[in-house]
Amino acid sequence: VQLQACGGGLVQPGGSLRLSCTASGRTFRAYAVGWFRQAPGKEREFVAAINWNPDRTAYSNPVRGRFTVSRDDAKDTAYLQMNSLKSEDTAVYYCAARGRTGWYYLKDSDYDYWGPGTLVTVSS
Repeated sequence: VQLQACGGGLVQPGGSLRLSCTASGRTFRAYAVGWFRQAPGKEREFVAAINWNPDRTAYSNPVRGRFTVSRDDAKDTAYLQMNSLKSEDTAVYYCAARGRTGWYYLKDSDYDYWGPGTLVTVSS
């Protein structure tokens, strides 16, 4: 599976962005999708995940209530809707896909495929 994240950019605090993660190469619907981010000088951290069953989602504490993860398997695409953005949300955002069974989503090693990141800058 090849993944491509897009939708990053510059946004003011309080604004919104929607990131997309488009897959190619294999049937997307069987994969769980995770979103991670890496801020300058910090380690990559988990943001959100959605299982192949889209009723099952997970969020990190800093983004819960502001970010929403979703997927459209007909388009082989997952989304991360980011609202009420804060300066501390500034980071490179990555999407990843997990083809193995089990609902494990917090660690880099839980995923099998990664896409290149897209930069989100929250600044006035």
